Amino acid sequence: MKYYSTNGKAENATLEKAVIKGLAEDKGLYMPEKINPLPQEFFDNIEKLSFQEIAFRVAECFFGEDVESTALREIVYDTLQFDCPVAKVTDEIYSLELFHGPTLAFKDVGARFMARLLQYFLKQGGEYLMQGGEKKNKNINVLVATSGDTGSAVANGFLGVEGIHVYVLYPKGKVSPIQECQFTTLGKNITAIEVDGVFDDCQALVKTAFMDSELNDAMMLTSANSINVARFLPQSFYYFNAYARMKEQGKAENLVMCVPSGNFGNICSALFGKRMGLPVKRFIAANNANDIFYNYLQTGEYHPKASVQTLANAMDVGDPSNFARIYNLYGGEHKAICRDISGATYKDQEIMDIMRECYTNTGYILDPHGACGYQALKDNMQEGETGVFCETAHPAKFKATVDSILQSDIEIPARLQAFMRGEKKSIAMSKEFADFKAFLLNE
Repeated sequence: MKYYSTNGKAENATLEKAVIKGLAEDKGLYMPEKINPLPQEFFDNIEKLSFQEIAFRVAECFFGEDVESTALREIVYDTLQFDCPVAKVTDEIYSLELFHGPTLAFKDVGARFMARLLQYFLKQGGEYLMQGGEKKNKNINVLVATSGDTGSAVANGFLGVEGIHVYVLYPKGKVSPIQECQFTTLGKNITAIEVDGVFDDCQALVKTAFMDSELNDAMMLTSANSINVARFLPQSFYYFNAYARMKEQGKAENLVMCVPSGNFGNICSALFGKRMGLPVKRFIAANNANDIFYNYLQTGEYHPKASVQTLANAMDVGDPSNFARIYNLYGGEHKAICRDISGATYKDQEIMDIMRECYTNTGYILDPHGACGYQALKDNMQEGETGVFCETAHPAKFKATVDSILQSDIEIPARLQAFMRGEKKSIAMSKEFADFKAFLLNE
């Protein structure tokens, strides 16, 4: 399958090139030239399938033309060595718990899948990789900007992978201590870069690096942010599995799914799933105070702005990259987008109130991001609908915040405790691209 750029000015790319480059030459995001639908029999029997088998069937639609079937199955099954359950919160609202992977966050799937796919291409020595290998070293350098969970998921997904080095850029003082230790204590092929700025500054450094000809002549660069097709497309696995688990319980009719959204890769993957036939009635994008997409839904006008720091820090994005994919997917038709997606936005005080209310009335502990999803369902569900919201990270990843709000003492899972015992190693960096470029060239 070929991949085209959302900006429409770059040549179509193979999957190998789209994954290795990350961003098209015209600064657009890659999109698959077609979205293959799944047969009705798949949905008729989906509740009988495991998470791994569901994911493999979906992955075949995206990658089956470019990755040998046995290898693709191995990639999927290696990626999904954990379950992804739904938990009842109220009679009408369920939580899709996406935090059962290695770093207890939803991005574990996309990060690990991408790492294994890059390994596959390195071993295959495909046309694009070998062409690049003639003028660059054959190592792949992954640049990833993070507002929280992306960095830890990518760092752990790629840890120890031969031939790949990862540079994690994160805003100084703006990720939780537990999130920070998940990518600053690893060493080996992982380098943490602490940027004196906000997430948007980190993302700008990464995007500018991809467009710099001198850097790209010296190094083979790619990104593991959700701008990369191999990072965001596998996240669609979650939504098919959620439908299957709800169908098991007889709750799949009139299903509404709510996705806490920052850079919009997760909900974008869900919309791809809908195009493939996933029988979800509609989606809700839940924002924190960074309400750029919410305002677009209301007005039809997109006005990015500087991000605002909030309790739900992984959603602190003022110019979500994947808006371009959603806009492209719907041909730029505002009304069509609004038919499938509605929006909601919550400020910090509201998030705190939501977390307290849910804990008091149901006993369920929400993290600040999941709180936005839970409340968006409460505020927007219609009669006869059942709602599923994404609980995108374990609340212990935000222990200080959650304990302060709920007056609780959340137990830290053993996997997180292991990270916290490590020694922090990071490199201080300004938000000036010249400094970042000089660092990479001297590596």
